[in-house]
Amino acid sequence: MPDTDAAAPEAQTTLYDLLGQEAGVRRLVDAFYDRMDADPAYAGIRKLHPPSLDGSRDKFFWFLCGWSGGPDYFVERFGHPRLRARHLPFAIGSAERDQWLSCMQQALIAIELEDWLADRLLASFFQTADWMRNRPD
Repeated sequence: MPDTDAAAPEAQTTLYDLLGQEAGVRRLVDAFYDRMDADPAYAGIRKLHPPSLDGSRDKFFWFLCGWSGGPDYFVERFGHPRLRARHLPFAIGSAERDQWLSCMQQALIAIELEDWLADRLLASFFQTADWMRNRPD
């Protein structure tokens, strides 16, 4: 006879859950783009975006939801992200990578994530941002 007192295995907690699901992902995206738009330190990456950041905010939100283990909103709308291919029209070198990462680090601080989670996210973001470079330095 099965042990009815045994706990059912818990579902694996995703980054999406740890971020606070949709509301948390949106907070991170907004904190990121608010800084990019306001801080001259990020002028290099800001100029790679359209005058209005509304579309960029939505696309990044949709992407991060799926990337972090939540709903695949980006894929549902646009298909596979093909991040590198989508960013090839923009000159991305180490300076742009570093600005993007600095802006993201400030956004993570602003939304007051626990250090271990912010560090985990930054490590993943670094790998992707570094892979996005498409010009020599």
